[in-house]
Amino acid sequence: MNPLLQPLKLGDSFINNRLIMAPMTRCRALDNHVPSPLMADYYAQRATAGLIIAEATMAMENNSAFWMEPGIYSNAQVSAWKVVTDAVHAKGGKIFLQIWHGGRACHPLLNNGVQPVSSSAIAIVHGEVHTPQGMQPYTLPRELTIKEIQEIVLGFKQAAINAKEAGFDGVEVHGANGYLIDQFLRDGTNKRTDQYGGSFENRGRFLFEILEAVCSVWGSENVGLRISPLNSYNDIIDSEPIGLYAWLASELNRFNLGYLHVMRSDFFAQQSGDVMTPIRAAYKGTLIGNMGYTPDEAFKAIDEGEVDAVAFGAYFIANPDFVERIKCGAPLNQPDSNTFYTPGSVGYTDYPFMDG
Repeated sequence: MNPLLQPLKLGDSFINNRLIMAPMTRCRALDNHVPSPLMADYYAQRATAGLIIAEATMAMENNSAFWMEPGIYSNAQVSAWKVVTDAVHAKGGKIFLQIWHGGRACHPLLNNGVQPVSSSAIAIVHGEVHTPQGMQPYTLPRELTIKEIQEIVLGFKQAAINAKEAGFDGVEVHGANGYLIDQFLRDGTNKRTDQYGGSFENRGRFLFEILEAVCSVWGSENVGLRISPLNSYNDIIDSEPIGLYAWLASELNRFNLGYLHVMRSDFFAQQSGDVMTPIRAAYKGTLIGNMGYTPDEAFKAIDEGEVDAVAFGAYFIANPDFVERIKCGAPLNQPDSNTFYTPGSVGYTDYPFMDG
């Protein structure tokens, strides 16, 4: 049997295949970061994925980095997400929610004038953020106090509670791509001299506290973590990324997570190296690989034991029936990157199925 199509024990149950739908921000939420009915259609179309990991979702108010991304902190958001999860479950699918804090990638124009926060007061220099007033440069974040760090940990815990109420099958903690958790992990952004800065152990403390809080809600087997050791997105960098993440992978064994989800490369090709081999050697749980895998490479990676499953992004955007196309070797639709973040159904729910 094709290893991509074999079931896998994940969380409290088995998933039907090892083709995971990666979390992808699509900016289709309504005002006040409420998920739209269109989002229910989008995810339900892709319910044959072994697991859907829904997009980066604001754990707390006033940490928007994308303008039209969803949240999970209000009753209206929870109710709207319940429509999404019901639609996916009606099609026999499983769906986790990725819970997230943007940190210094946020902007006051997206967050009622609130200054962004981070591990340290260091701004993103390269790139701009999309706001209601057009593209804007990033602003200087404020360094979080220890009390505020503890409040954010509690915010993640409440987000996990809300995700359970919304009917998700589990949650993924977003520790990747230069957002708040990643800002604590990396020495390029974390210049703190207290218990949250300096050593690997101190820089990992914030993540570990969040994982403990979220696992207390869901049970660790229903919690995943996404990391991106090499990705320089949002100006994130570390002086020793492979050493840091090999250490982190080993430390994560004590949490007995449902999975560890690893983005293996860099969007901007600024950093390179093999992170999958040392992480696989250190981490004893289920490992999901992500970034740039073709179906053939994913087949080989699973077959040779390099990973247990592979998460695909653009393939699932353009092919709601991606799993079925893999099963029968059908041609794949090509994604239109011009519509990745635009409102409406075009480039979202209108990609054709094999049957037209």
